Amino acid sequence: MLKTLSLAERVRQLHPSPTMAIDSKAKSLIAEGKDVVNFGAGEPDFDTPENIRQAAITAINHGQTRYTAVGGIEALKAAIQERIRLDTGLEYHSDEILVSVGAKHSLYNAIMALVDPQDGVLLPVPYWVTYPEQIALAGGVAQYVVSDPKQEGAVHAEDIANVLTDRSRGLLLNSPSNPSGAVINPPALAQIARLVSERDLWVISDEIYNRLVYDDATHVSIASFPGMRERTILINGVSKSYAMTGWRIGYAAGPQHIIKAMTSLQSQSTSNPSTMAQYAALEALTGPQEQVEVMRREFDRRRQYIVGRINQISGLSLDNPKGAFYVWVNMAAYKNRKVGGRLIKNADDLALVWLEQANVAVVPGSGFGMPEYFRISYATSMERIETGLNRMQSLLESTQ
Repeated sequence: MLKTLSLAERVRQLHPSPTMAIDSKAKSLIAEGKDVVNFGAGEPDFDTPENIRQAAITAINHGQTRYTAVGGIEALKAAIQERIRLDTGLEYHSDEILVSVGAKHSLYNAIMALVDPQDGVLLPVPYWVTYPEQIALAGGVAQYVVSDPKQEGAVHAEDIANVLTDRSRGLLLNSPSNPSGAVINPPALAQIARLVSERDLWVISDEIYNRLVYDDATHVSIASFPGMRERTILINGVSKSYAMTGWRIGYAAGPQHIIKAMTSLQSQSTSNPSTMAQYAALEALTGPQEQVEVMRREFDRRRQYIVGRINQISGLSLDNPKGAFYVWVNMAAYKNRKVGGRLIKNADDLALVWLEQANVAVVPGSGFGMPEYFRISYATSMERIETGLNRMQSLLESTQ
């Protein structure tokens, strides 16, 4: 008789993504015929631009459907080098670039290449839900860095210094931030760079939202500061800026020996990313860029509307996000109060009430390290944003 097969500890310790969990539940309700406003998943609602789609079709028709080099086709790597130069001013060589199956895969490769068991990885809070899970998979220990609320969600050097220990080996940075939309300003980033250099730490810098910034915000890569290029793994991809989430193309840039190790790791897991998707990404990076700005402006329009509306809802508050396409909302005023007949202990309770009684899906902040907050993605139409906020506000006001 077959005994029960036990799972490895690394799998047993994993937690499901709350963003995907709420998105899955919302889609299940939609399948039942419910009119759900889904503020859950961080995915642009725009179609991939036509020229990019056509590039993939052309690649297929020309027989470009076979394996490529593990690290990606040279033309795409050259395009990535140029994109990084334009965005950051940094120069990279081909052997310092790795193309992977999405930016999440790039992050995984970097963490697995750099983190040994019991290594401390400094992780600003709030964090994207995948970061602590990947650190744990490598056997590392997340060292959570909580910033001063007055800093509008952006981490500062003194916050990091307060958490540093002899175990600390590196810093995982995300600016613009998912979930808060916070952008670390250049002076603050310069101070972080100095601290990192002084303590001989590496940095994984997730810059996937670098082209989605607003108002007076400026994206600057930490790798561009003196002494930082050689200790930074820069992570980016085409998913957010080009509305290419399903194409699964991300990339990493960094010191040659680290990229070589990450490539070796990838060769034993996925091998090369989808060939035709690589050609689509090549067109995205080298073709017309006007659509990127069109999408950014529309996100900005929605951002301004949603910030204004939420500030009008009693009991909810937020900082003005300067990047990405999220707002990060504090609901602490509703703790230990009843909404829709349910006693609210945290944002998980409030999110469940909204989903079940108002058909609105938001993502509770517990998975991001802050259970008194929730995230709203404004990567959906203005009409749906208005409908969703009306429902949320109506339910709150009906129970006050």
